[in-house]
Amino acid sequence: MQRPIERPAESPAALRALAARVAGGDEWAFEELYVATADRVHGLVLSLLRDRPRAEEVTQEVFLQVWREAPRYRSERGEVLAWMLTIAHRRAVDRVRSEQAATDRDRAAARRDRTPAFDEVADQVERELERLSQCARVRRALGILSEVQRESLLLVYFGGRTHAQAAAALGVPLGTVKTRVRNALQRLRDLLVDSSATGPAGPRLGTGRTP
Repeated sequence: MQRPIERPAESPAALRALAARVAGGDEWAFEELYVATADRVHGLVLSLLRDRPRAEEVTQEVFLQVWREAPRYRSERGEVLAWMLTIAHRRAVDRVRSEQAATDRDRAAARRDRTPAFDEVADQVERELERLSQCARVRRALGILSEVQRESLLLVYFGGRTHAQAAAALGVPLGTVKTRVRNALQRLRDLLVDSSATGPAGPRLGTGRTP
């Protein structure tokens, strides 16, 4: 009979213990880690892709990567959840870039064909390219942030955590998380405003949920 899986505590220490067991090839620990973190990972991916079937596919890819790379995880570089959300963010962005490449090919084919429906197709492609270019600018801006700012922002803004939950996950004071998120958002605004001079304006960023 299969062993029932109970949802484990999502404390940093509990997740670190699970990650260590996963690194040793413990499949039960991997299932427990999945149960504990799948909602957060899927929520981040869905917020970027805005399409549930694609988000579910990418979420599965994220956990496969977690299984493969668990032996290389080092707690001194960040908490387990932040590490997993970083993988999820990269996977989602890679999917966007892949789809952008496919859109570019479709656009080129439409130009060659010059069919009667070309104008309609071109308008749709232009709108999609504008949306994807915004995602690319946000990704570049996130890469400029410091690691601690990026971790806090991923948890609060993209991961849907409150400031208090993010502070618990990162093991730092609540005020520290609030300061990191505020500084990160201000930096992102500045970067996106600068980039808007050469392309479509970036998405408006909120301030995250209050604790």
